[in-house]
Amino acid sequence: MRQLNGSKIIRVKFKVNKRALIIIPTYNEEENISKIITAVLKICPSCDVLIVDDNSPDGTGNIVNSIKKKEDRVHLIERKKKSGLGTAYVAGFKYGLKNRYDYIFEMDADFSHDPEDIPRFLDAIEKVDLVIGSRYKNGISVVNWPISRLLLSYFANVYARIVTGVPVMDLTAGFKCYRREVIESIDLDSIHSDGYGFQIEMNYWVFRKGYRIKEIPVIFVDRRVGESKMSKRIVWEAFFLVLRLRFFKIFGVKK
Repeated sequence: MRQLNGSKIIRVKFKVNKRALIIIPTYNEEENISKIITAVLKICPSCDVLIVDDNSPDGTGNIVNSIKKKEDRVHLIERKKKSGLGTAYVAGFKYGLKNRYDYIFEMDADFSHDPEDIPRFLDAIEKVDLVIGSRYKNGISVVNWPISRLLLSYFANVYARIVTGVPVMDLTAGFKCYRREVIESIDLDSIHSDGYGFQIEMNYWVFRKGYRIKEIPVIFVDRRVGESKMSKRIVWEAFFLVLRLRFFKIFGVKK
């Protein structure tokens, strides 16, 4: 069952004895934030939630602060300005490493990533090092995108897969679960890409370091409320990043 309108969430039972951190970057997610936090905490009793908010003018950070006072599994990093998705995740990763979480997730705030998929990630991560929620693993599993954006995303992944040599169908996916050791092995201070590029770059280094990657199919539903953060700058940054990663591969550059 998909939680999009405040209706009752079915709590999925699963066995996990390790700590997980769900990182959710936010900018102007007032309409979604309390619902997504509630959904994640209900579906995953072993998970904490970390919101990384970029000084949202709509008061997203204030809402999270109110929730924090009642729920000790909710944490907040408040940044002074809008600094991008990539640096938000890097800040979240560093928090996760400092606090010794076993598994660290990336997840969107707008319910395009279904909280009820979290148990599937936790089951899969027991045998691999990175689990990716893939929109393209079994055909195309995207709902409510215009055809232009769908084609852009699909062929951007084909391009990135061919040029980088990373055998992942959805290199730009933003619903992911890492083992702590994987993130520890990457020089986070050298990661400066954003959006699509950030996801591609992280996947590239995970693959280059020889870690085990598994894609599990998910259904991606475009946001119902709020505004998309996608921009032409993010698309072009990803395009040129892929060429740079190809250069790294050819000349054996390591991180």
